Amino acid sequence: MPVRADRSQRPAPGPGQESVWDYPRPPRVEPSTRRVRIIVDGVTIADTRQALRVLETSHPPGWYLPPGDVRLDLLERASGTSICEFKGLATYRTLRLDGRVIRDVCWVYERPASGYEAIRDHLAFYPGCVDACFVDDERVLPQEGGFYGGWITRDVIGPFKGGARTIGW
Repeated sequence: MPVRADRSQRPAPGPGQESVWDYPRPPRVEPSTRRVRIIVDGVTIADTRQALRVLETSHPPGWYLPPGDVRLDLLERASGTSICEFKGLATYRTLRLDGRVIRDVCWVYERPASGYEAIRDHLAFYPGCVDACFVDDERVLPQEGGFYGGWITRDVIGPFKGGARTIGW
């Protein structure tokens, strides 16, 4: 049985931290100038200072990277899709690099819903699928579970949705 999250029980953020329980629902999109990098087999797949953060209650931020800062030559469209009640229909990409294949490594909103036009064609990578993701020089921890793709850094505190018994949050 799912455990209910209780905002009143959340830890208070420390200096320079954000609580995911202060993020809005529906999600907010905001630009960031922090350096975001993705590495696979020693190859930089993406490197940008123009990422967009998507902030949603109970989730660590999702980072959406502009296509011009991603090695699109290593990605191909995958067959799967999913639907977000806010952002719309997402399509997935498979990464191929020197014989290594990582299916559904990232997702893209090609025609996002109204209010989310800023993320059109931006790529959001699952940090648990690649060798390393960095925000500035900090290595990211992946959001628990296999569905959500949030990036956990020391400046973001939970508890986070995605783990066992959090489906009802």
